[in-house]
Amino acid sequence: MRVSWNWLKELVEIEQSPQEIAGMMTMAGVEVDSVEPLSEGISGVVTAEITSVEKHPQADRLVVCALLLGGGKTATVVSGAPNLAKGQKVPVALPGATLAHGMKIEKSNFRGIESEGMLCSADELGLDTDKLSNEDRDGIYILPEETKAGQDAVSLLGLDDVILELGLTPNRSDCLGMINVAREVASLTGGKLKLPAIEVSGSKGECADLTSVEIKEPALCKRYVARLLKDVKVGKSPLWLRQRLLAAGVRPINNIVDVTNLVMLELGQPLHAFDYDKLEGKRIVVRKPAAGEKLVTLDGQERTLQPEMLVIADAVKPVGLAGVMGGLETEVTETTQTILLEAAFFNGPNVRRTSQALGLRSEASLRFEKEIDLEQVPFAADRAVQLMAQLGAGRPVSGQVDCFPNPEERKTIVLRLERVRKILGVEVSSDVVERILSLLQIKVSKKENNTWTVIAPSYRRDIQLEEDLIEEVARLHGYDKIPTTLPVGPTTQGARTPAQTVRVKTAEILSIQGLYQVLTFSFINPRHLERLQLSEGDALRDVIPVANPLSEEQGIMRTTLLPGLLDVIGRNLNQRNKDLAVYELGKVYFNAGFPKKASLPQERYILAAAASGSSEKSWGYPAQEYDFYYLKGILENLLSRLGLGPEKVAFRAAHDIAFLHPGRSARIFIGEREAGWLGEIHPLVLANYELDQNTAAFSLDMELLSAEAEERVVYRTIPRYPAVTRDLAVLVPERVEAETVAVLIKEKGQGKLQQVRLFDLYQGRQIEKGFKSLAFALTWQAEDRTLTDEEVNSLHQDILESLAEKAGAQLRA
Repeated sequence: MRVSWNWLKELVEIEQSPQEIAGMMTMAGVEVDSVEPLSEGISGVVTAEITSVEKHPQADRLVVCALLLGGGKTATVVSGAPNLAKGQKVPVALPGATLAHGMKIEKSNFRGIESEGMLCSADELGLDTDKLSNEDRDGIYILPEETKAGQDAVSLLGLDDVILELGLTPNRSDCLGMINVAREVASLTGGKLKLPAIEVSGSKGECADLTSVEIKEPALCKRYVARLLKDVKVGKSPLWLRQRLLAAGVRPINNIVDVTNLVMLELGQPLHAFDYDKLEGKRIVVRKPAAGEKLVTLDGQERTLQPEMLVIADAVKPVGLAGVMGGLETEVTETTQTILLEAAFFNGPNVRRTSQALGLRSEASLRFEKEIDLEQVPFAADRAVQLMAQLGAGRPVSGQVDCFPNPEERKTIVLRLERVRKILGVEVSSDVVERILSLLQIKVSKKENNTWTVIAPSYRRDIQLEEDLIEEVARLHGYDKIPTTLPVGPTTQGARTPAQTVRVKTAEILSIQGLYQVLTFSFINPRHLERLQLSEGDALRDVIPVANPLSEEQGIMRTTLLPGLLDVIGRNLNQRNKDLAVYELGKVYFNAGFPKKASLPQERYILAAAASGSSEKSWGYPAQEYDFYYLKGILENLLSRLGLGPEKVAFRAAHDIAFLHPGRSARIFIGEREAGWLGEIHPLVLANYELDQNTAAFSLDMELLSAEAEERVVYRTIPRYPAVTRDLAVLVPERVEAETVAVLIKEKGQGKLQQVRLFDLYQGRQIEKGFKSLAFALTWQAEDRTLTDEEVNSLHQDILESLAEKAGAQLRA
């Protein structure tokens, strides 16, 4: 926000300098980024009247101008500007003057004619030429006809001003209006406010007979005020108005638009003017757009309107985007006879979404996004009409239409003085608190001992809580008056949580085993769901869509880490890195009913790994293919190091995981709870990702793993007694899994079975069709004695009987 010092002094009495005010505001929490004098380095420029323009006798492109400087003084200036004529009022830099960019003026001789100065362009005067019209930007800057010769041009053009650039935080959007900046300065200095008198129109009058307003979306438009102006004369604004807009960084356009911009800068209330005669039905309807509706905005672009947007419409069609930009068809032009002036309160989030969706950002949308003063809306419309009438831009129609479906009462806040002292940590008397609240125009409606009920002013919509009031007391009392103290409280040693410890240890174990850690995006392309062949009802389709994705590639939050890992594998294969084993520790996100208020999205830490190709061979070890068994070994080593041995972990065959090979996949169980999956990627999925070699992967729920992992290490003495090893070969039906047989064997081990290891699987001519042979190596050992053959034989017999009963197994001959 650019604050004009000259304008500010018109609104509040100030004895301090701009630099002093900047320091006071910054210390009070309204940061002033810079203090910039507009006329720095410019001097010796006065106004003059051109009494004659003659062609230079020795140069075709030069003219000789005779100037009247005022007080009977004259001067002759040679110029090459093409836009000079007799009777014009122009700025002239006399000898000894300095201009913008460090230019110094001296008398010069142009082919025999002495030039006693230089006529100045807008750029030479330091004006912002980007904000000027072509007429004012090109050639010499022509002053208004009523300008008197001999005046100080710097003062006339408002260049004796100082600009305070405010770096506003989102909660202080009230300071986007000059009057509220004046209120802030008054509260800091105690200076008297000098606010403009506004002629209030009221609701009665001719206006209500000529137009009407209907709000169909009161949640998105709380209030809409319409005023009418007849006999409109659109033209150039007076110099003071144009200079005031230029100082604020706004480009002057015409008297109607300039007044709406001035009121926006003054009160913080955006306005818009429609050509009344181009409104169908001569009425305003605030509604959402119908399907397929379009609007050509003032920038000449045709916009396709989305259902969630809000439009200003007449009886037939949209004529403006609420809070963002008006429509081209109802634009005010030189032929406009009657205007309808809009002042409204639009929903901030809706305006922000609309402006972002269309790429339209403006001073108006900036203010609506942060929400404006709801009670000020009708006064802003009256102020604009009053100024237009003063400029002769039109004749006001009496009255106004104020559509306010659901009037709001100001919120009351309870302020406890003891709470003020406790939070600030300093003694603040009740008189000081009351004085500060009075300076901020915060009314105390009720006092009960040290508990006050107060009402915040309507222009400070950021004051909602008791803590907000206490912050205001701190600001005005002075942050520098709050003593510095050291923090008090017990100190604790920083340490990782158990879950963090498990994640760090997991990363170390996997890295030691030769896997590389990768990080992929949490936002993924929705097409990944199709590439993974997920059915419509699959839990992995319970995704959270991104409201405003940067691109289609980041349209949803991931529910699995697999797409990112497959993309990593694919990029490496494209770079001819054929052998790769990677893992990622990251979060996945499930919708779980979001955005319903009853629940929030679910976030879970997941460990996932993928491998393709083979390990590098050496003289001592052959190359190992990165397949199902490779990753199963990696996973078993990891789980074992985390205290989850074979007795707690089970791998059970899976045939229904859409993205895995149905014959080379398994589900992982920790205890009786499913913790993840392991397998080789389905050939069709590999084709979808354009991967030309087999790839294996696994996924593991880290939260379940962290809950089950053993943090402490248990040590046992080396057994004193020898172990007994026996082989057991059984025939079982093909449908029976080896893991099931191993579990049944362990159940009958009676604590003496130390290890069960499958070392052979056979199906051939000697095996009956429909059966398979499984051979296990069993290790028996007792801690208190050497087991006898009779004991081991007895235990073997119990195992065979259990296998026969529960798995249909028989001893292989």
